[in-house]
Amino acid sequence: MLDIKYIRENIDAIKTAAKQKNINVDIDKLLELDSTRVGLIQQIEELNRERNENSKVVAGSKPTQDQIDKGRKLKDKISKFEKDLKKVEKDYMQIMVLVPTIPSKDTPIGKDESENVEVERVGEIPKFDFEAKDHITLGENLDILDLERGAKVAGYRGYYVKNEGVMLMLGLMMYGINKLIQKGFTPVIPPTLVKEFALFGSGYFKGVKYDDSVDEIYKVASRDKEETGEDTKDSKYLVGTAEPSLLAYYSNETLKEEDLPKKFVGFSQCYRSEIGSYGKDTKGIYRVHEFMKVEQVVLCKADIKESNKIQQQMVEYTKEIYKDLQLPFRVIQICTGDMAAGKYKMFDIETWSPSRSGWAEVASASNFLDWQARRLNVKYKTKEGKKEYVYMLNNTVVPTVRPFLTILENFQQKDGSVVVPKVLVPYVGKDVIKPK
Repeated sequence: MLDIKYIRENIDAIKTAAKQKNINVDIDKLLELDSTRVGLIQQIEELNRERNENSKVVAGSKPTQDQIDKGRKLKDKISKFEKDLKKVEKDYMQIMVLVPTIPSKDTPIGKDESENVEVERVGEIPKFDFEAKDHITLGENLDILDLERGAKVAGYRGYYVKNEGVMLMLGLMMYGINKLIQKGFTPVIPPTLVKEFALFGSGYFKGVKYDDSVDEIYKVASRDKEETGEDTKDSKYLVGTAEPSLLAYYSNETLKEEDLPKKFVGFSQCYRSEIGSYGKDTKGIYRVHEFMKVEQVVLCKADIKESNKIQQQMVEYTKEIYKDLQLPFRVIQICTGDMAAGKYKMFDIETWSPSRSGWAEVASASNFLDWQARRLNVKYKTKEGKKEYVYMLNNTVVPTVRPFLTILENFQQKDGSVVVPKVLVPYVGKDVIKPK
């Protein structure tokens, strides 16, 4: 969410950004509502001042009938204006949450993902002298993946991972966590069941409230209780990544500039309804409802140059991991038409998937500037004593399913075995997984 003062001062640039990001938002209507909102607030403040003045009486005396009558009239006026203000603020927020961050000057202008720009490619795409298998066949033959029983128990997109597959997946997680700890990140296992504000604050709702027709989030329907034993009034949701939980860690708090940046590496189970992807990638585990992931999150001071540098570092750390895994990958810069409203700059990392004859996204690095921090109310006090909103950044370190499937497909051998990447051998306990 942006500062309304900033919006007023950059109307044309924000309208352009909305158009470039394919976001339908009425900035003129927003400013009109803001003017009405400010006017109502001022009237309420003035009426309250009059009411306070009217209620004053000489010590030891009682209010006059005129004071009583005037007080009632003022109260009724205040009540009416407060109702009007509540409606205006609701309409104002419905538009305000859609207002986009102006993308960086070097972000490619494009209509959709087809116009993202490849900026780097690392490693050689494998060429097989035998008929290569996909990860489904490999996983079944190696007895490390069971999709049939996964669907039976969990439904569409359900899956079981077994035997060496478990160690391979957990090895990916542990390797990623250890790598980021070495880079100075604080390891965290955050909550995966969170309150609404954490998902709204991080931008995982399209609007002000959860909408199950567009938000790819699972809402938990069961009742929950507070410490007092009373039913909780807060709805609970399952996160799709550790990002919302980590960003909300300092919600409604003010940090010190000297303590920034805050760098977290979070490990979590992730849940995604994938309602917007119905009919896509229906076979295998490329797109699933639950998986594990290691995530980078950084909170830094409000300095674009510093945040750009941190974002690039985050990308470099992830690249280092995929170089260690010896997987062919590429880095792409995301164009405006493929960016969410709050993002200032964004890069994806994709590994090669032989069965798809294409690339599989495994990481996504985003710089939101203060768009998320304003929603979550995370500030810091500068050395001069001024309070500013922090800048927030996130990037995937490594998820489980997509690197898992690309390892199987890229490192398969003619006899159906799969070579384990050297850095994961200590976790798997062997350098080759053989058919059962």
